[in-house]
Amino acid sequence: MLSDIVELRSFYSSTLGHLAEQSIGRAISQVWAKMPNERLLGLGYALPWLDRLREGTERVLAFMPASQGAVSWPANGPCATALVFEEELPLYDSSIDRMLLVHALEHAENPREMLMEAWRVLAPGGRLVIVTPNRRGVWARFEHTPFGTGRPFSRAQLNALLRETNFTPGPWADALHFPPAKRRWMMRMHGVFEGAGRRFGPIFAGVLVVEAQKRLYQGVPVSARASRRVFVPVLSPQGATRTARQIAGEGDA
Repeated sequence: MLSDIVELRSFYSSTLGHLAEQSIGRAISQVWAKMPNERLLGLGYALPWLDRLREGTERVLAFMPASQGAVSWPANGPCATALVFEEELPLYDSSIDRMLLVHALEHAENPREMLMEAWRVLAPGGRLVIVTPNRRGVWARFEHTPFGTGRPFSRAQLNALLRETNFTPGPWADALHFPPAKRRWMMRMHGVFEGAGRRFGPIFAGVLVVEAQKRLYQGVPVSARASRRVFVPVLSPQGATRTARQIAGEGDA
């Protein structure tokens, strides 16, 4: 099951969503090294964090997968969002300094090709920050949050996938140590659960956060890949149609 843009916006506007945003934001800050005047791209649904990360950047873009849907962002200023296919990003090679993937990798049709495309658009030494559901965490087991959909990853799986796609994994962090409960008394105690989880049980965190750096010293084989996408214009007529000349020709016959 895939979370669409309506469900994502609804979740992050809820109390549980606000708590999840804060927890993930703290984890991202642990692996986020400051890069002045960087070109930043958010892929998936990264809007809750792009607002705070855009300060000091040269430009920020928000790309959202076609299967998910997109909304306009930011609220003030020119729109910086685009609806894309995550395996075919409309960017030049080495045009981005850093990418933030949230609600993206777990929903990818082919996670390897998504990361290879991220490798292509990242500049030399560029950094990739991934937020993905933890396979061992509680949040991946409940579908009333976006983290219970898609394909969760373990730390070992994510590490192997990054190395396979020519990234060098760096610092790790984790978040969402409190249970995904909607009851108010449980949400009031989220700080207690978070502190205890970070200290005693990070292995069961709801999400994993990792920063990886683009690796340049390994050759990348060049292969032609035909797009699997079939583009159909939304307003194109359906079915076979005949022109007036064809109809007239049949009448003469």
